[in-house]
Amino acid sequence: MAGKPRKDPAAELPLKAIMFHILLVLGDGERHGYAILKALEAEDESGLRIDPGNLYRSLRTMLNQDLVAETDRRADPALDDERRRYFAITPYGKEVAQAEARRLERLVRLARRQRLLARS
Repeated sequence: MAGKPRKDPAAELPLKAIMFHILLVLGDGERHGYAILKALEAEDESGLRIDPGNLYRSLRTMLNQDLVAETDRRADPALDDERRRYFAITPYGKEVAQAEARRLERLVRLARRQRLLARS
């Protein structure tokens, strides 16, 4: 029985910054949209505010690209709003995030060689 052809994570690169950040947040575990939004705001030292519409458009695109999946799991259904949609990073999404991190790492090395960044 043949499975789906394996997709190349490099084909998704470069990722939009918001998509990479969403994958990083979901690397810690499943979250609903509002929790993703709050985590993104907390991680950004500049205090960037992300528009909910942009977040949900990005999640919809990421669902279509198989980077994230919607889940049915709830921590405690009695304490949760049933309208919340929970998302998790997929195995392919993790591969894409790793490929993007490697791509960015190469760019940082280049910036250091060009003396645009101090060596760490």
